[in-house]
Amino acid sequence: MNISQFIDHHYRHFNAASLKDAAKAYKVHLDKGGQMLVTLAGAMSSAELGLSLAEMIRQGKVHAISCTGANLEEDVYNLVAHDHYVRIPNWRELTPQDEQKLLDKHLNRVTDTCIPEEEAIRRIEDAILEVWSDADKKGEAYLPHEYFYKILLSGKLKQHYQIDPKNSWLLAAAEKNLPMVVPGWEDSTTGNIFAGHCIKGTIKNPRTMRSGIEYMTRFSEWYMSASKKHDIGFFQIGGGIAGDFPICVVPMLHQDLEYTDVKCWKYFCQISDSTTSYGSYSGAVPNEKITWGKLEVDTPRFIVESDATIVAPLMFAYILGW
Repeated sequence: MNISQFIDHHYRHFNAASLKDAAKAYKVHLDKGGQMLVTLAGAMSSAELGLSLAEMIRQGKVHAISCTGANLEEDVYNLVAHDHYVRIPNWRELTPQDEQKLLDKHLNRVTDTCIPEEEAIRRIEDAILEVWSDADKKGEAYLPHEYFYKILLSGKLKQHYQIDPKNSWLLAAAEKNLPMVVPGWEDSTTGNIFAGHCIKGTIKNPRTMRSGIEYMTRFSEWYMSASKKHDIGFFQIGGGIAGDFPICVVPMLHQDLEYTDVKCWKYFCQISDSTTSYGSYSGAVPNEKITWGKLEVDTPRFIVESDATIVAPLMFAYILGW
């Protein structure tokens, strides 16, 4: 019995049934010629979601990505420094003194795994500062993910790879030049590093890095073009800005630009462990999005209330036919 058969047989009720229904609808959406945006919140890269997401990208099951700055950089950290990561199985039991010991060892903890500062963060800083500085000197400007695409496609980091590169979702995206938005990139380690170099004067022009508004304008151009040929679906992992930013493109085009020929999102699924609550985007039920002009009454809508590190790989396995 493979994973897909296991899910078909055992996942019959509650969140298990929602997982299966959403995965089936994802496949139907693609089979009808649809395309899919996947959004990544939280620390999905440090959770090594690339093990399944990279293959989804390679097989044409993902057509655009929205992710936080942390997910953008942490996939590359894992690519070049995996052997130096330290797992903390008893992370719930750590005392403040234990946490200080990790800091003293330059180990930055993300739940049960610690990112090694020197081997990961500083190694990437050296590589990416080179392309930032080159653009700065030439008076050029790029979006945050485009700089990462540059250093990955240049091959400069290959000597440092510590995992099979087929498991890097960002490398798979770079090789396909996948459309991407990284809203709020400034709120990331690499964003902080860029700001530091602007303060020190290493980077003369802060506009060497294009902004979030330019992400929205670029993304709206992609959406208008792609949606003329395909229905576009929205697969949201977690909540927050990674999901809220791109889903707003439809009401912006309808309400702010008064375009009348733009489709709504034609599929929606969110994996979330956020409690349904008042005023919370992450905890909002999909139906609420109808009132904002993001989804329609007949849009297939799903929410799987569980841990994304469990749910997403299972759904991707089902969609891939594993």
